[in-house]
Amino acid sequence: MSRVLTRSALAVVAILSVLLLAAPPGLAARPTPAKQATAVGAGGAAASVDPIATMVAIDILRRGGNAIDAAVAAAAALGVVEPFSCGVGGGGFMVLYSARDGHVYTLDGRETAPAAFRPDSLIDPTTGKPIPFLEGVTSGLGVGVPGTPRLWEQALARFGTMPLAEALAPSIGIARGGFEVDQTFHDQVASNSSRFQDFSSTRALYLPDGQAPAVGSIFRNPDLARTYQQLAGHGMKAFYGGDVANAIVTTVQHPPLVPGATRIVRPGLMTAQDLAAYRAILRAPTDVHYRGYEVFSMGPPSSGGSTVGEALKILEGYNLGSLSRAEALYLMLEASKLAFADRNQYLGDPDFVNVPLQGLLSDGYAAQRRALIGATALPVPVAFGDPAPFNPVSSTTHLTVSDRFGNVVSYTFTIEQIGGSAIVVPGNGFLLNNELTDFNFVAGTANSPAGGKRPRSSMEPTIVLHDGKPLLAL
Repeated sequence: MSRVLTRSALAVVAILSVLLLAAPPGLAARPTPAKQATAVGAGGAAASVDPIATMVAIDILRRGGNAIDAAVAAAAALGVVEPFSCGVGGGGFMVLYSARDGHVYTLDGRETAPAAFRPDSLIDPTTGKPIPFLEGVTSGLGVGVPGTPRLWEQALARFGTMPLAEALAPSIGIARGGFEVDQTFHDQVASNSSRFQDFSSTRALYLPDGQAPAVGSIFRNPDLARTYQQLAGHGMKAFYGGDVANAIVTTVQHPPLVPGATRIVRPGLMTAQDLAAYRAILRAPTDVHYRGYEVFSMGPPSSGGSTVGEALKILEGYNLGSLSRAEALYLMLEASKLAFADRNQYLGDPDFVNVPLQGLLSDGYAAQRRALIGATALPVPVAFGDPAPFNPVSSTTHLTVSDRFGNVVSYTFTIEQIGGSAIVVPGNGFLLNNELTDFNFVAGTANSPAGGKRPRSSMEPTIVLHDGKPLLAL
């Protein structure tokens, strides 16, 4: 991972628009340092938005765990210290490079719509129009069946070395013992206080005295510690069945509004059967060759891999290194416009719609789309193209971990909006997602709602190989 980046590699980074941060193995395990870019280490590295979670990953690596073990452990920690971006009430995508066989794998833990969800479920029956977006966000109706715990289970079972209980142990301690509230945590509670105060369980956890936790105070979440303990002791049956599942269903169907709340909160359609039926899916990654680099990312229902891949294929036809910065950025923006137009037209859950992925990522289609770029910027919105002739057949967080064995994990996961649905599952200490608002609210599109369908996502965890070895994880 220490190779010198060329201009071509930097172009990949520019299109992805993300920054890889690495934390050294020697970081102390318990203090809460300020959030900042850290250094490069040997023998393994971890990066996340929060130093506590990063140090959890480093601890796992130092104890002999691999990158997959460390990624799950760090993700669980982020569910404690960054609960407004992620947690067991949400979902995500994991891309990983296995040093054992030199292959890249992807795991789809995206939330699903309940079986009873219909193409018109996001339409107000009294008006015949889509419900207001923010009304869908703060509701039981917008909650998808969570996928994060199942993804953790499958990642550890297929690629890890530690049991789930060992990966969750650090986070149980953090949730029970508490951590120091930083400015981000305080601000995210404060900015969501109008929503949080309307639900009894959320108010009790995050606004116990009517105010956001003060910066520097200690925040504890014993209910989440108990939820993690149930997962550690009983596995997925503790979450997708039994008391936790019943609590989720009750919360979705009957959101715990405080007496006197005037907010319109639509109930959801999730059932215990929906939770019991959920599975994370091992999918093939998108694989795009760009100037000697292999760019692996998440395929549908994520649109990230195909959108980035199409933009890169378009850009491959230009000698970017010979252009001025302004000229290169112009081409990147125009290529992205074209790729996003196709994303909006064609991308959805591949179990429900035919996504012309091979056509979208083909050289011929890239040439056709490239020909539309001229000296004048393309109008907005940009028209989508027709990839069929080129198709042979048929607020979110992120972490990155590498280990001394050569394994690499790139994992993006979320509860969607900052604060998700704003609804904490009573007695369990985690926020539920509002992921179903990622569907188009109207019928007849690739991303229209349907029972059991996974909404389209823009998350794009990515691993770039050069000469068959990992170079970047983003």
